[in-house]
Amino acid sequence: MEIQRFSDDDLDDDFTNTNWTIEGRLGALEVLYTGAYTDRDTDQIVDYTDYLFVGQYVPYYICDSTVSYPGAAAPSGVCQAPNLFVDSSSDTEVWSHEIRITTPVEHSVRATGGLFYSDLKLRERNDFTYPGATDAIVFGSPGFFPNFPMAPQDVSSPGPFPEGVIFRNDVKRTDEQKGVFGELTWDINESWSVTAGARYYDIEVDFKGSANGSFCNSFAPDSDKFGTDISDLYDGDGEYTFRGTVGGSSCAPLVTFTLDDSIADMEAAGLTTADAQGTFNALRAPDKAETDGVIGKLTVSWMPTDDYLFYATWSEGFRPGLLNRPGGAQGPDGYTVPFALDTDDVVNLEVGWKLDLLDRTLRFNGSIFYVEIDDLQTTIFDTSIVNLFFSDNAADGEIWGLEGDVVWNATDNLTISGAFSILDAEITDVKTPTDDVRDGDDLAYAPDFQGNVRARYEWYLDSGITAHVMPHVSFSSSAQSDVVVINNSEVDSWTLVGLTMGLTRNQWSAEFYVDNLFDEDAEMARNFVFDRERISYARPRTLGLRASFDF
Repeated sequence: MEIQRFSDDDLDDDFTNTNWTIEGRLGALEVLYTGAYTDRDTDQIVDYTDYLFVGQYVPYYICDSTVSYPGAAAPSGVCQAPNLFVDSSSDTEVWSHEIRITTPVEHSVRATGGLFYSDLKLRERNDFTYPGATDAIVFGSPGFFPNFPMAPQDVSSPGPFPEGVIFRNDVKRTDEQKGVFGELTWDINESWSVTAGARYYDIEVDFKGSANGSFCNSFAPDSDKFGTDISDLYDGDGEYTFRGTVGGSSCAPLVTFTLDDSIADMEAAGLTTADAQGTFNALRAPDKAETDGVIGKLTVSWMPTDDYLFYATWSEGFRPGLLNRPGGAQGPDGYTVPFALDTDDVVNLEVGWKLDLLDRTLRFNGSIFYVEIDDLQTTIFDTSIVNLFFSDNAADGEIWGLEGDVVWNATDNLTISGAFSILDAEITDVKTPTDDVRDGDDLAYAPDFQGNVRARYEWYLDSGITAHVMPHVSFSSSAQSDVVVINNSEVDSWTLVGLTMGLTRNQWSAEFYVDNLFDEDAEMARNFVFDRERISYARPRTLGLRASFDF
């Protein structure tokens, strides 16, 4: 239950969030426009020492070169402490605008339609800092020669990297989304109604910047090797500079190729067959990740009485795609890491009900649903494919589910409420040739059962004071933490019990509460970054007092 940090974590987070709404009418039509602007800047230090568990080349950067490259002699020299950290800064700016027009709601046929636009710009720089690199004796001299970013026109700082910074990711991502949407509802009669809707979307994601390290700066100034010039990869100009081993030399001069060069030409220039194929692919990388399409919705509802409503819905959804830094890398069986991910898409089929029972003292809402997932996006680290994290539309999946919520006014003083969900969620088809994702495995964070129940008892005291007491219980069955096998572990089931009790009178209220009454180590999440399991627990038993006053 303790965490050891070797560099002090620090976060400075500053943001401005502004939104506005204008409402009006055009004749019988209601018009609403809403917009928002967010500007957020963060600067933080994150301890990175546990990277040494998977960073097989860490000794190269923090040990004397006589340790890493002893030649015929026995290793000698010193390795510095691996107290690594990331110095990270980001600047995010988001604009969004939406306008919608609605016909009169009292009409039996009514419609809503509108336009949506958003624009996001994210500038992020991460300096992976190895303080020991400044003291290591590297081929006869302390530290490394200066290093600079690969794409000076598209980075936040021209360099050189600060002392001790071994890797720097300095990137700019832009997302532009446009949408046109509409929905039409027809009340056929007092019992039946039909709603149909559609949305057209057009999304562009762009990626620029530099991600490079200091591998070839141990005995010479910057040589821009062993990294990714992201701006070069995704500029669509038909030229690409290869930055790896040429002719057996790790730090040989850079070689630039064009669309006129064949794989054989690249091999003749000193590239391996795999590197030649990757470079051939990179020359054909897209300028942006672009996608567009239409999603729809259809709902039929039936209200046989004022107390019963039943409905059936078919609907579609999606998440935008993105660009991969190691796009074009060659994997086994002819697989190529995609430059651009497509959207992942869902189709939802749902039958539900909203019921008022027992003279409207009991309300029961629920639904049975089936969700089909196509081209599920996930992030993979599989060194048989490439020695970097990459994302892919890796699999298809499906979810069967039942969910509901209940409110029962048992007496004038006692109200009992609760909710539940039952899920069966699994991967049905794997599309990326990796053992890290498997058919039949559960989807992440999809417990078979979750539920909660609470009972609130109220009674009246003198002087207009109302008192209440409310115990509550929540339960979750176990779940899997990841769809990637090597990162996955089981999140244990848990039960949390709490209690509130309080007083209310006119304008004021006061309430005493206890959360996690029995101080359970309830697992909320697990992760397996750097081959080390981490567990995030619910807050331990917490007692508190809340007070409010309305004026």
